[in-house]
Amino acid sequence: MKILESDISNQIIKFVENEVGSIFFLKHIAVVEINEGVHFDINNAPKIIDELNFYFKDSKAYGVVANRINSYSVNLVHALSIKKMAKNLFAYGVVGHDLAGKMNASIENGFCTSEKIDYDNLLEAVNSVSRKIKKSAAFF
Repeated sequence: MKILESDISNQIIKFVENEVGSIFFLKHIAVVEINEGVHFDINNAPKIIDELNFYFKDSKAYGVVANRINSYSVNLVHALSIKKMAKNLFAYGVVGHDLAGKMNASIENGFCTSEKIDYDNLLEAVNSVSRKIKKSAAFF
């Protein structure tokens, strides 16, 4: 389910769209919907990461939820480098909506150093990431 079709669509503060995907900014979370067929890697990650850094600035911890409504690939070799580009990114979640999306989320979960990141639905992911952010000392 796209965020615009969800119960949390009323929480969207700002929306940015580019050739890589769409970014929906909530209070301290961004929901990212990568476009169909994109290969997300170190070369195009700045199109998303720069928007995150601009919006959240250097002030507080924030979280990102990747809402996998489309089929796309992620270069996991670049995952750590991409994460380092995102200033103050504290929590991350992935929502898979079909079998392939759930499998990719599960694989991405294995490459993360934090707790579970794969979720069954957008609301669960946003609530979980939000709780992790609020527990962060960097949030206050």
